[in-house]
Amino acid sequence: MNKIAGYRKMLGKTQDSMAEEFGISTQSYRMKENGKTNFNINEMTLFRDMLRKKLFPKITIDEIFFS
Repeated sequence: MNKIAGYRKMLGKTQDSMAEEFGISTQSYRMKENGKTNFNINEMTLFRDMLRKKLFPKITIDEIFFS
């Protein structure tokens, strides 16, 4: 499992629910999570904010997506 999928699962979210949060199709979200397309800055910020609210108050975009 990749790191993005791990964080998503920690949030208790499915790929379908994340796609809905981002306003994209499940297939588009799946491609992003699998590294076939990139998350845009708005999606990265939304993902970070979800993690900050529920699990990791100080996590950064870099820690989630680039480390």
